[in-house]
Amino acid sequence: MIYFWVIIIYLIILIGVGAYRSRLIRTQDDFMVAGRNLSAKVLIGTLLATWIGSGSIIGGAGLAYERGLPALWFDAGVWAALIVLYFVAARARRLAQYTVPDILEIRYNKYARLLGTLVTIIAYTAIVSYQFRAGGLVLNLVTGIPVGQGIIITALFVIGYTVLAGMISVAYTDVVNGAIMVIGLFISLPFLLEQAGGWSGVVGTLPAVRFQMLGDLTLFQALGYSIPTMLLLLGESGMYQRFFSARDERTARRSVVGWIIGTIIIETLIVILAVIGSSLFMDIDPEMVILHSVRHALPVAIGCLCLSAIVAVIVSTADSFLLVPATNIMRDIYQRFIDPYLPQKKMVLYSRITVVFLGFLAFIQVQFFERVLEMAIYAYTMYGAGITPAVMAAFFWKRATAGGGVGSIAAGMTITIIWEILGRPWAVPTVYPALGLSLAALVGISLMSSPSDSEKQKAL
Repeated sequence: MIYFWVIIIYLIILIGVGAYRSRLIRTQDDFMVAGRNLSAKVLIGTLLATWIGSGSIIGGAGLAYERGLPALWFDAGVWAALIVLYFVAARARRLAQYTVPDILEIRYNKYARLLGTLVTIIAYTAIVSYQFRAGGLVLNLVTGIPVGQGIIITALFVIGYTVLAGMISVAYTDVVNGAIMVIGLFISLPFLLEQAGGWSGVVGTLPAVRFQMLGDLTLFQALGYSIPTMLLLLGESGMYQRFFSARDERTARRSVVGWIIGTIIIETLIVILAVIGSSLFMDIDPEMVILHSVRHALPVAIGCLCLSAIVAVIVSTADSFLLVPATNIMRDIYQRFIDPYLPQKKMVLYSRITVVFLGFLAFIQVQFFERVLEMAIYAYTMYGAGITPAVMAAFFWKRATAGGGVGSIAAGMTITIIWEILGRPWAVPTVYPALGLSLAALVGISLMSSPSDSEKQKAL
């Protein structure tokens, strides 16, 4: 039970920080973009803690358990995307907006804003839902309570914390969460290696194919893991919301450098830990490999630290991905089309009510997927194929028109849903048809239509 109480104490500390910081929330800027005053160090911490969630700790680690080092293909798309984002960060901060749909309307039209909001709600509540599942798995591991009850407890905590905190608290607690995550993972490495008999013991236990570049994956399959993660990150609303929260343009760009370095190190470390775990525990649920290793192969003190780190990244990712669609609904629908002059206090109140609604929507979705990896790939594809081509064109392609942007978003969203309902015909990953038709719509419609006077194109 010591693991349980350490986690509870940690969560209580988070609530305390959230309660203290919540006193500073008075305006829309405070709740949604932390008053646009975050430093580079804080941004690096919150970007890392947000991105490294259960998709990596549970889904990516499960892939590494089954495939070995080729699981790094799941992360490789992220590393490529981060390089592109270095050139986008300052330009995004210059816009000083709140959401990605803000960018879509500036560059295209109000219909692009509405469709972008819809895609974000669908994809991000799915991402939040598998954070709930991950939390349920952790609580089941440390206390023995049923996973379903653990999911409920996690959902209640995440929803309550996000309602209380907003971005101004989430960003600062993310720095602590990120630090605990890095420390916990690094400390666990030598202990697990010792249990496995060193790296030579790991290599001697597992099939050689798990240490090859592609392993038993084809390049087609490997890219089916890489492309969705790359697309999600290139257009990821939470990341842009953090750029909008930066103190200035230079701060936004500097934060990406630290984010690149930290992400490569941490994601590689997670895969290595999962591979070591797969050599120690042969008959477990693949997606439980990190949790199982922490619980059964480490000293209690180190295990407590690592489990706190895992809880930290689950909470950080969940609250961030819950806050983004809440911001979208209030900013991109209610404030844009219903009440543009909504008082600031009511804006904050309604945003908090929206968080509760979206949290409930995310909770409902938990039952539709058996594995975290499946949920992650679906959500990444939905957002990446639906939003990212239009967002990248907004920054880099002057010839893109409103019709092309709207058509791209609609095509990516629709094909993702249809392909998933059909059960991925011919075993073709959903990202290929969804991205292909999204790009075809963007380029084809843009080239077939003449830019209007308001579209005399300037890349953002």
